[in-house]
Amino acid sequence: MNARPINDPSVTDRQLLSAQAYGTGQHLAARQSLYQWQAPQYDLPDIVVQELANVRGVVADIGCGNGKFVQRLRTERSDLAVIPMDISSGILNGIPGAIVADAQQLPVADGALSAALAMHMLYHVEDQRRAVRELGRVLTADGMALISTNSRHDKVQLENLWRRAAGDVLGVSEGPARVQLSARFTLEDAPDVLKEVFTDIRTIPLPGVIEVPDPAPVVAHLASYEAWADQMGVPFAETVEHARGLVAEAIRVQGVFRITCLGGILVCRKAGAKSASLSAGR
Repeated sequence: MNARPINDPSVTDRQLLSAQAYGTGQHLAARQSLYQWQAPQYDLPDIVVQELANVRGVVADIGCGNGKFVQRLRTERSDLAVIPMDISSGILNGIPGAIVADAQQLPVADGALSAALAMHMLYHVEDQRRAVRELGRVLTADGMALISTNSRHDKVQLENLWRRAAGDVLGVSEGPARVQLSARFTLEDAPDVLKEVFTDIRTIPLPGVIEVPDPAPVVAHLASYEAWADQMGVPFAETVEHARGLVAEAIRVQGVFRITCLGGILVCRKAGAKSASLSAGR
């Protein structure tokens, strides 16, 4: 069976995103927690802090989610004015100064930002090119955008697990693919979307292997897609529970459930940013 189309409207449905998928931080936290078993470990907020070492002024975290990047920046870079933004008001609870905002129409003046973060969120934007143009509009001439996503080869074992569990539940050899968020904006495809605004694009690849000794974190990750249950084409809860047994059996045989992953951060600057920086340093 084929994967769902990359323009699946459920991935960008604003009501679904704000009220269910990210109405609270619960599902996002479940997906993030899986990485504690990854080797090597990456401190993503620290990478962001290091990339912004020479940045001064105002930084917006667009699609900030539960605010882990905002918190680190406010702790380690108190000189920056950090503005958290997200489409969901619910997930912004407890984040001071947060603004409900759509990446396709940012409530920010032209050239007001020295840097912008768009971490694992552009695949949720209906018109990605419009959102990228918005990033270009709100950044200064030498501004920086840090944009993250996953490779199309990321966590294929979870996709295989889902399809096998779904197939068993449906009584077929292979079930339908689950909704795949990153498929709309992969690490491989992102530069083509970004190049309209950014001509200097550097990729920081973040490969790793997750080895989980217990089924619970894997099951929690699968269950975090509950908002898209109606689009999965299978009895969602039954499939998740059957996946638990498959993971438990894999752990019994192999000692761990192994997942290969590949994400990355794209460090983007607009045309002329390098020459402008060099001129300023003379």
